[in-house]
Amino acid sequence: MTPLLAVYAFLLGAIVGSFLNVVIHRYPAGLSIVSPPSSCPGCGHRIRAWDNIPVLSYLMLRARCRDCGDGISLRYPLIELVNGLFFLAVYFHTGPRMSFFPLAAIVSMTVVLMYIDLDIQILPDVIDIPGIAIGLLMGWRHVGDIHPNLVLAGSLVDSAAGALLGSGMLLSVAVIYKFLRKVDGMGMGDVKMLAMIGAVVGWRAVLPVVFLASITGAIFGVLMSIRSREGLKFAVPFGVFLGLGFLIVIFFGHTLLQWYSSLLLV
Repeated sequence: MTPLLAVYAFLLGAIVGSFLNVVIHRYPAGLSIVSPPSSCPGCGHRIRAWDNIPVLSYLMLRARCRDCGDGISLRYPLIELVNGLFFLAVYFHTGPRMSFFPLAAIVSMTVVLMYIDLDIQILPDVIDIPGIAIGLLMGWRHVGDIHPNLVLAGSLVDSAAGALLGSGMLLSVAVIYKFLRKVDGMGMGDVKMLAMIGAVVGWRAVLPVVFLASITGAIFGVLMSIRSREGLKFAVPFGVFLGLGFLIVIFFGHTLLQWYSSLLLV
């Protein structure tokens, strides 16, 4: 049954990914994520059930709407595929345990936060705050102790400390930046997102997440500033890189630590 359950995990992730596409498309536009049913952005025709199969429909339709022929963004099957692979990765770590569901939910929420921040530079409270609650619940249930191969908080105290440290770090940076520059340099969405991340991974892993986010964000910012007329004033969607660092630390944190330790011992 284990291989079959792994397939189910991937399919569930792809189906959830289809819903994530709805959230990512509709939230920035201020539309309901519940109704009306999905329709083509070009012609407005309601998408048929058989044209809404994750990944497969995109391939069968050759990336075009059946009714008007408008192109379908590659983002849709990409998010479905990526979320399916994330669910599969979570399943390989957790197996058929209840802990699969909160961790898979947190991963999906992170994917949504990253795409919305990239799109409109906003990290919605409706995702951040429930994410903090899920992280604290995972800490309370000692999910980190159950799955020591993942970097997760091992207790409710660890989870709460991670949330406080994460939010406190970025809040301090935001306050200091505004005091020195007299403008906002970081939104409260980033603060709440790092609180969510800290609640999931615990206080010890907050700094590695911020370090990875800062390095990747700085590289991206420099490259985009070179291409942009705004120069160093180019706004970096930091939530994208917080999410990237978060996912790297959860799945590969122990491996990276072992690699770093081996370098120090050389």
